[in-house]
Amino acid sequence: MLALGMAVGCSNTTGSKSAEKPNGSSSSASTNAKDNASVLVGIKGPLLSLDPANYRDRLTESVLRNVFDGLVTTDEKGVIKPAIAESWENTTPTEWVFKLRKDVKFHDETALKAEDVKYTFDRILKENGIDGKTSPRKGLLEGVKEVQIVDDYTIKFVLNNPWPILLTMLPLQQIIPKAYAEKVGDKGLSEKPIGAGPFKLVKAKLDERVEMVRFDDYYGGAPKIKNLAFDVIPESSSRIGALKAGEVQRIHDLSASLSKTLMNDPSLDVKTVEGTRVYMLQMNVQKPPFDNVKVRQAMNHAINMDSIIDKILNNYATRLAGPMLSNAFALDTSLKPYEYNPAKAKELLAEAGYPKGFQLVIDSDANNKEVAEAAAAQLRDIGVEASTRIWDIGVLKPMLLKGERQMFMGDWGNSTLDPFDFLNPNFISKDRANYSQYSNARVDELLKLGSTEIDTEKRKTIYKEAQQIIYKEAPWVFGFSKKEIEAGAKTLQGWAPMPDGSLYMSKASVTK
Repeated sequence: MLALGMAVGCSNTTGSKSAEKPNGSSSSASTNAKDNASVLVGIKGPLLSLDPANYRDRLTESVLRNVFDGLVTTDEKGVIKPAIAESWENTTPTEWVFKLRKDVKFHDETALKAEDVKYTFDRILKENGIDGKTSPRKGLLEGVKEVQIVDDYTIKFVLNNPWPILLTMLPLQQIIPKAYAEKVGDKGLSEKPIGAGPFKLVKAKLDERVEMVRFDDYYGGAPKIKNLAFDVIPESSSRIGALKAGEVQRIHDLSASLSKTLMNDPSLDVKTVEGTRVYMLQMNVQKPPFDNVKVRQAMNHAINMDSIIDKILNNYATRLAGPMLSNAFALDTSLKPYEYNPAKAKELLAEAGYPKGFQLVIDSDANNKEVAEAAAAQLRDIGVEASTRIWDIGVLKPMLLKGERQMFMGDWGNSTLDPFDFLNPNFISKDRANYSQYSNARVDELLKLGSTEIDTEKRKTIYKEAQQIIYKEAPWVFGFSKKEIEAGAKTLQGWAPMPDGSLYMSKASVTK
């Protein structure tokens, strides 16, 4: 384990919001009680990039949120809060105007102005705008036509059509300084980025360690700790060992079973929060046997998801009736989970022409291995010759998109709690996460309508119809959401797990 040296140098979206400190902070740089503490956080994997516009990865974002701020942020309940933007107004159905704070500085001490915001978003929206390639985050802004400067501290978003979730998507976009980015270029920015967040990047090796230092002029109040680092420790047991040994002060992504080993340790705190990631088994509906809806429904009756939640996840999970999170916007609460009924499953298989079952390989990554194996065992009980195969997701994903696999045990995040960035990618025909190869013209139509409908009640009606169709056609074995489980030293205060997995450390402090 490397040592960290001390020298490491949804609210009303149509009205306005008054200024407040990001992430609920009410302190200022002049009054914040600071110390020279060093804190290490153990994380499960490498970062993909230091460029905030050049990745689509939750872990990378969780770390970089300490370096960069967006126009708005979210609190622990997912409510939109001011950040760099102190207020906003939806002036027309296709225009939003944001007023920027005048006290925001980048880490090079230059003032953040509207030109920086426009440059940030132009870089994401432009085809081939980052070193000859298109930003992987462009899809998060598909409703935005252009960003215009009104004056130095006022910015306008012009939309292609009414897009009711603009505010919901903005916390995912982090602002960078135009002058610095143009000076160093894409490569320089990716090697040593500058943001306006609570910590400045010092140095980074993406697959080993990312080191930061306190930014004393942070507009939200300088952090209390001086030095912050994130150590890549892939194995959960190794992260736990590092925490117990005092080598790191916070770890994330704990399994329910491993977290139990920490709960009786008086020197540690274990904290949980309801997560925003959906876990499911996706079936390839374009190939036998899953081209038959009765087979897909049989799988839902054959897998005892409640038992999996109890025995494998130690009840640190919530059963989902359909595809959406239990606290998502427009959830259809009339849907009930498929009943665990092996006899019904066998009956449906016989009706579909598979009275003796069939051979099945369930593909999974290592994180979902236990659940995939439990599902396979339950399917064997009804005559399906099920086995599992564990892959690196980078290798498996292209095969899934090409429809080359049978069933996939996977997950997909929905940190916004809006159907747009969950149902759309998973169920629109040929979209980027549609591993089940599902295609339904009416669902496509509904999901596209829901993306632009500004009437809240009409949006709910649209999405509920889509959920009912998906539930009945069952391209997934509908699964669960898991709690985010983290642990930290009792001497570390001011931290908490976030529903989206963000590893905010701006309020953290170390007690003596």
